[in-house]
Amino acid sequence: MSEPDPRRLAFPEFVALLAMLFATIAYSIDAMLPALVEIARELSPEAVNRAQLVVTIFVLGMGLGTLVWGPISDSYGRKSVVVFGIAVYAAAALIAAQAQSLEVLLAARFVQGLGAAAPRVVTLAIVRDLYQGRTMARVMSIVMTIFIIVPAAAPMIGAGIIAVWDWRAVFWSFVVFGIVSGGWLMLRQPETHPPERRRPLRLATLWSALVEVTTNLRVMTVVACLSLGFGQMFIFLSTAPQVFTDVFDRQASFPFWFAGVAMVAGLSGILNASLVMRLGMRRLALTAFGLQSLVSGVFLAQWLALPLPEPYAFYAFFAYMCAAFFMVGLTFGNLNALAMEPMGHIAGLAAAVIGSLSTIGAVLIAIPVGQLYDGTPIPLVGGVAVCSGIAFLLMRTVSETAAAPAHP
Repeated sequence: MSEPDPRRLAFPEFVALLAMLFATIAYSIDAMLPALVEIARELSPEAVNRAQLVVTIFVLGMGLGTLVWGPISDSYGRKSVVVFGIAVYAAAALIAAQAQSLEVLLAARFVQGLGAAAPRVVTLAIVRDLYQGRTMARVMSIVMTIFIIVPAAAPMIGAGIIAVWDWRAVFWSFVVFGIVSGGWLMLRQPETHPPERRRPLRLATLWSALVEVTTNLRVMTVVACLSLGFGQMFIFLSTAPQVFTDVFDRQASFPFWFAGVAMVAGLSGILNASLVMRLGMRRLALTAFGLQSLVSGVFLAQWLALPLPEPYAFYAFFAYMCAAFFMVGLTFGNLNALAMEPMGHIAGLAAAVIGSLSTIGAVLIAIPVGQLYDGTPIPLVGGVAVCSGIAFLLMRTVSETAAAPAHP
C-alpha cells in the first residue's frame, strides 16, 4: 500500500507480536516435552505411551476450537476474540496444574487447546487482513522464524521449571505467557477487522462461506498437505522424548539437542523469507517435501541395513532430525499463504476451516503412528517418509496463482 495502514503497528513490532501469539501453540506443546516421561511415571505407569496424548489431545482441542474462533472473529473483530480465547487457555492451565489423574489432565489439555486455537487462527486472519500473495508468505515466513525460536527455548524452560519445582509448575508458566501476549495485543495492536467489514454470525452466511472453502480444490489440496506436514511434526514431538530416553539414554540433555534442531528450522524460515518473493510458494514447499521424503527414506534404510554403534547412531538420528525440521521453515508459511490467497474476503472463516481441518487431520495421523512406538525410531521415520511423499505428490497438482476471489 502507498499510504500507511492505520491498522498496522510498525513492522518489527507487528511481526514480533504475531509471532508471540502464534507461539502460544509451540510453547504449550514444547515446554511439556521434558515432562512427558515424568507424567507417564506418575499418572500412567501401566501404559507409558499414553502420556503422548498430553501433546496430541491439546492439538485436537486446538483443531476443533479453530472452527469456533475464526467465524466469531469475522463477526466481532479480531482482538476481543483472541483475548477471550487466551482466558480460556489460562483457566484450563490452572486446572491441569492440579490434576491428580491422567484423565483430568487430558480433559484440561483439550480445553486448553480450544482456547489456544483463538490466537492461532485469528493471527492468520490478521495477517490476511493486511497482506496477500507472496508478501503474505514473506510475513508468515518471518513470523514462523521467530515462532521457531520458542521451540528452541521451550524445552529448556520446561526442564528448568521442572528442576526447580515440578512438571505441574509448567502450567503456571502458560498462564504468565497468556497474560503477556494478550496484554500486548490489547494495548498495542489496532483492530484489523473494522465493523464495516464484519459478516453477521448467521448460519446461512457461515454455511455459504464453509462451502466456498471446502469446494475450492486448490485450497483443499493445500489443506491436505498441511495435514501431512503438521502430522509428521506432531509425530516427532510426541515420540522424540521417548526415543531420546529409551533408544539413546539422553533424557537429561534432550532439551539442549531439541533446541539445536529448532534453531536449524529457524534458519530455514529466514532462507524462505528471502527466496519466496523470487521462487514462489509452491516451488519451495514442493522441494521441501521431496527432500524430506528422500532424507527419511535414506535414514530408514541405513537404520535397518547398516546399524551404527553408539554414539554414531545418535549423531545420525540428530542429523536426520535437523534435516527434517529444516524443511519445516520451507513449508508451513508457504502453504498457509497458498491456502488463504483466494479467501481474503472471508479470511476469518477460511483460516478457521483451513486450520481446523489441517490440525484434526494431523492428529489423526500422529496418534496412531505415535502409539506404534516400539523402542526404535522406525515408526517415527517411516511415518515422516510416507507423509512427505504423499504431500510431495499432492503439491505437484497445485498452481502458484490462485483464481480471483468471488468477492472483492
